Amino acid sequence: MEDPAAPGAGSSSTNSNGNGGGKGKQAAPKGREAFRSQRRESEGSVDCPTLEFEYGDADGHAAELSELYSYTENLEFTTNRRCFEEDFKTQVQGKEWLELEEDAQKAYVMGLLDRLEVVSRERRLKVARAVLYLAQGTFGECDSEVDVLHWSRYNCFLLYQMGTFSAFLELLHMEIDNSQACSSALRKPAISIADSTELRVLLSVMYLLVENIRLERETDSCRWRTARETFRTELSFSTHNEEPFALLLFSMVTKFCSGLAPHFPIKKVLLLLWKVVMQLLTKQDSLDIYNERDLFKTEEPATEEEEESAGDGERTLDGELDLLEQDPLVPPPPSQASLSAERVAFPKGLPWAPKVRQKDIEHFLEMSRNKFIGFTLGQDTDTLVGLPRPIHESVKTLKQHKYISIADVQIKNEEDLEKCPMSLGEEVVPETPCEILYQGMLYSLPQYMIALLKILLAAAPTSKAKTDSINILADVLPEEMPITVLQSMKLGIDVNRHKEIIVKSISALLLLLLKHFKLNHIYQFEYVSQHLVFANCIPLILKFFNQNILSYITAKNSISVLDYPCCTIQDLPELTTESLEAGDNNQFCWRNLFSCINLLRLLNKLTKWKHSRTMMLVVFKSAPILKRALKVKQAMLQLYVLKLLKIQTKYLGRQWRKSNMKTMSAIYQKVRHRMNDDWAYGNDIDARPWDFQAEECTLRANIEAFNSRRYDKPQDSEFSPVDNCLQSVLGQRLDLPEDFHYSYELWLEREVFSQPICWEELLQNH
Repeated sequence: MEDPAAPGAGSSSTNSNGNGGGKGKQAAPKGREAFRSQRRESEGSVDCPTLEFEYGDADGHAAELSELYSYTENLEFTTNRRCFEEDFKTQVQGKEWLELEEDAQKAYVMGLLDRLEVVSRERRLKVARAVLYLAQGTFGECDSEVDVLHWSRYNCFLLYQMGTFSAFLELLHMEIDNSQACSSALRKPAISIADSTELRVLLSVMYLLVENIRLERETDSCRWRTARETFRTELSFSTHNEEPFALLLFSMVTKFCSGLAPHFPIKKVLLLLWKVVMQLLTKQDSLDIYNERDLFKTEEPATEEEEESAGDGERTLDGELDLLEQDPLVPPPPSQASLSAERVAFPKGLPWAPKVRQKDIEHFLEMSRNKFIGFTLGQDTDTLVGLPRPIHESVKTLKQHKYISIADVQIKNEEDLEKCPMSLGEEVVPETPCEILYQGMLYSLPQYMIALLKILLAAAPTSKAKTDSINILADVLPEEMPITVLQSMKLGIDVNRHKEIIVKSISALLLLLLKHFKLNHIYQFEYVSQHLVFANCIPLILKFFNQNILSYITAKNSISVLDYPCCTIQDLPELTTESLEAGDNNQFCWRNLFSCINLLRLLNKLTKWKHSRTMMLVVFKSAPILKRALKVKQAMLQLYVLKLLKIQTKYLGRQWRKSNMKTMSAIYQKVRHRMNDDWAYGNDIDARPWDFQAEECTLRANIEAFNSRRYDKPQDSEFSPVDNCLQSVLGQRLDLPEDFHYSYELWLEREVFSQPICWEELLQNH
């Protein structure tokens, strides 16, 4: 993969307080106003309204459907409708689709699927377009956008029940293996949207099926609920000895990045892959339910379920309050009336339950024993002989808040299986959808991660066009380039929107994979994480944020009248340069804010408890980049920025901490702390620089041992049964060379008869 440049490369160096400058001292700003300006810049304050954003596993249903299509494809809506109407008139006389009974609709769909099995490529494409028109909601017979979305969902359930997904899966296999289309695209100097027509139609139908069936509503019938579960099972498990559908899409991504199939519509592939993985697996927001616990509850230690959100998801008190300006959690002064009335229970201290690791208790006792009795007892946390009474109380408090994560349990079980493979027996691994997906991805997972990051790099707004970068615009560029200013503006908006959607799908997909693999087994999560780090994911994300992130979040790269389903119902108004420049009236772009939060969460997952990776944040000068992101007044985004600043604060120096006291206060108020957490100082025993390389090497060895033990099944294992019967061993037939019978006498003389045998030594050794 192309090595993304360090975020600070090519610019002036950054001093310890996060401001740009050379090695020498900067000239001090003169005057009170200059000092105030510098102070405001240091604290990241800016006139930005609070963003009313609700994070979820995806955007609204209509928005997710509209992002499937580029504005260049809008003319194809009419083509799809014409193909359907021409075919429908030959099969049904005097009626429209919505006027048919369900049995008649099923009969017509069955006929469409039969007509898909023709040899003619052109006729097959027309039938596929007719199916796509049905999946798009038969908008020609609808009066409103709500009707289009309703009938699109109804038709998709009907199409799935008639076997449409399986039929289109076979067609997709044919198109992927179509060497003629690949060679034709490779010969062209410029690839356009026309080179991927068949693939776009197939992928659009499959995406609409997945997205409409995935959507759950209370009014869904029992038949639809059953169909949804059946569809999930079909996507999750291998059928007819074929790989899961997600692996086919991953192979399309790697084939596209390798340059063998530059005509693949990569945006549609990525959107479909993200939604298929989401349909395999539990929805992302259901995992985030762990974050919505009682924040004032400090009496009990955290439960095991909170592990997955401990590093990447604690909510603030009010989901949309600004973190840097929210009042501290202190009760107001009591009035006389309140003294006589029933006392109100206000939260004491910080609004979360502190956590303590076993390692923290061991470290505390090691320091205490060295100080008071002069020796240590290793991992013994029960023997407190010789220690003062306050140390006893401290240990008791630490143990009350001790938290054993699921990851710790899994690591301990893995160590036991490595030490005692015979006594513990073979591990029984449940065949869950997540486990099946990991097994299928295992041996090609490095290529998958590199391919995704290559596309993310090409789609990032901070990336510059290079000759060796991959072309991700094949499914958005028209056959004829624009010739007017208005056409150029429209295409420019379409290209920027196209890139934003790609960033959104990749960031959501990577986060979803990490969350589910961490729930399934910690070493599966670590395997994916390590390959992301090896592929330079950390500097790539920092490079993404090394821009005016507020402008990116408020960008208006959309034309609402051209979005589906609006463009299928209303007559297209005349577009002007003024209307295109004005954009929509939304306060921010949902997908861009969603992408930024996903990337920050991804960065948190990669660096949590990994000191070598935390040092990468320091080396790449991430502190000023992350601080600029605090200008976006959205609680969830600011929380993950503060988490990333917290883990590297001890390495940034005293001067940085003095210059950023407001940020330090926000970290203290809003980010979960461990009981012995000295995040603001450099006293952590794990922060020794000479341990960094060993940490990654040890982790890699553990991952390889886990994958080898669980997934490699060698024939000649050292634990395989041994035949101890002399007659059986001597009676086995061995494959010998053809010329062995010419020289076997010489072999016996040299290897057997001429070799002396010391019987006494043999007896002593055995």
